[in-house]
Amino acid sequence: MESTSSLNSRANAQFVLRGVVRVSLRGGHINNVIRLSNPFSASRNSSPSRRAYAGTVTLSDTAQNGLPVLRDPVVVAAFEGWNDAGDAASAALEHLDTTWQATPLMTIDDEDYYDYQVNRPIVRLVEGVTRELEWPGMHISYCSPPGSQRDVVLMHGAEPNMRWRTFCNRLLAIADRLNVSTVVILGALLADTPHTRPVPVSGTAYSPDAAKFFGLEETRYEGPTGIAGVFQDACVNAGIPAVAFWAAVPHYVSQPPNPKATVALLQRVEDVLDVEVPLGDLPEQAEEWEQAVSEMTTEDEEIAEYVQSLEERGDAEVDTTEILSKIDGDALAAEFERYLRRRGPRFGG
Repeated sequence: MESTSSLNSRANAQFVLRGVVRVSLRGGHINNVIRLSNPFSASRNSSPSRRAYAGTVTLSDTAQNGLPVLRDPVVVAAFEGWNDAGDAASAALEHLDTTWQATPLMTIDDEDYYDYQVNRPIVRLVEGVTRELEWPGMHISYCSPPGSQRDVVLMHGAEPNMRWRTFCNRLLAIADRLNVSTVVILGALLADTPHTRPVPVSGTAYSPDAAKFFGLEETRYEGPTGIAGVFQDACVNAGIPAVAFWAAVPHYVSQPPNPKATVALLQRVEDVLDVEVPLGDLPEQAEEWEQAVSEMTTEDEEIAEYVQSLEERGDAEVDTTEILSKIDGDALAAEFERYLRRRGPRFGG
């Protein structure tokens, strides 16, 4: 279980960016409320003026013969760490990579961006004999979803420890060379939401038209952000339409995995791409996860009462925006601290 200070920080994982409309998702499936033309379907030439980025890009072996020619590509990105409560966003990217059989394109793992005492390399066994090192980095691949007229570029990796603006410029250079037309960023944050209810998803959109298209409405959060927020801001300033979706993860069960939140994010990807995203076993895993958490919460009377209070509070809220806009990290941590002191090591790991 994360510390009180961590709860405070992660609960404030939303943001307001210059030139970006801060919004929250309404309940119901997005396709039922869309009546506008997709603001992200316009050609690159009709977008705001784009800045050129000449950052050095090191290609993997699979791309040494040149970058692929993609069809109106869309970037879907997620960053591990502070932006990814319960690993919900990174799990969504991994699911897309596997389901759509993505082809590796390149990896950004420069020492310029990572502190290896914070993000340590991982040693893995190969066939139980030899060992190989996996360095923290940003892995980029591409795929062609069946039935879609657009290709997808997946960007997934650890949040860098330093030089964020340079790092984002490098991602933008890659996006520019691939003629990317849209960027979708996935994240997850800790919130005072019960595990027994649909996962609230908030978002930030590129323009008021985009916000209206995705059924999003304004909220007033201002506070810390992570690399996901910085990257979206960089995209907007570069003239690339960008939207971010954030799944709310119950702060009392922050340990990964959280398949329920992962499913919620994948449904938003489906909305943007307008193509079915096969969920595989994830819905069943989400049900099992919810059942397991419910069983653990009932073992502690105070935890059970706390969850019930969240349910009652959430049920009384008609608008998801009201729930997310009222998140107060200090109050949230203080309210839950007394439960943590009494619960012992049984719950939340």
